[in-house]
Amino acid sequence: MIRICLVDDHDIVRTGLRMVLEKEKDLEVVGEMPDGETALREMRRLKPDVVLLDLSLPGVSGVEVARKLRQSMPELAIIALTSMKKVSFPKMLLELGALGYLTKDNPAGEVVDAIRRVAVGKRYICQEIAQKITEDLMSGKQSPFDELSARELEVLLMNLKGMKPTAIAEELNLSPKTVSTYRHRIFEKLEVETDVELMRLAMEHGLMSEEGG
Repeated sequence: MIRICLVDDHDIVRTGLRMVLEKEKDLEVVGEMPDGETALREMRRLKPDVVLLDLSLPGVSGVEVARKLRQSMPELAIIALTSMKKVSFPKMLLELGALGYLTKDNPAGEVVDAIRRVAVGKRYICQEIAQKITEDLMSGKQSPFDELSARELEVLLMNLKGMKPTAIAEELNLSPKTVSTYRHRIFEKLEVETDVELMRLAMEHGLMSEEGG
């Protein structure tokens, strides 16, 4: 039996996933969490085999949750679940240790297949993303966000949510000065000068929607 935890801040998403997964005899949903803090606390207790992890979580970001879980539960198979479909983000998540990447509009059968594959240590990237990665590799296309480190990406995502440097520092257990240094590096690497330019670039590459999600 494959034990699964669902981490998403939308009740309807968790309910839908549970309904799909409970139809499978070899899958068991052992926990649901609406935010990153709860996930980090409860998954150590529940010890699932696989976690479906939403990236757009309130408070602690999905990227930070993934990083911390890789440190504390290296045997856990992480599947990133998101509405963001651009290539740069999946590549960074795979570097963070996620074994799978699914978008929220993937069919139920593909979600089930992904869970079964990562549970035995294999990687799974949904067909749409895999095709985009292949096309970009063949064309030599790169995203400016590929230049960011995992920590810089975490700071960036929090910044895009509208969090102030002091709040980011508290969330990541860093000093405000260190966060300011990360922000400077992010702006420098992405060749932007203002938050408006940064948001425009993020929307262009799919790290956030025009509605800010």
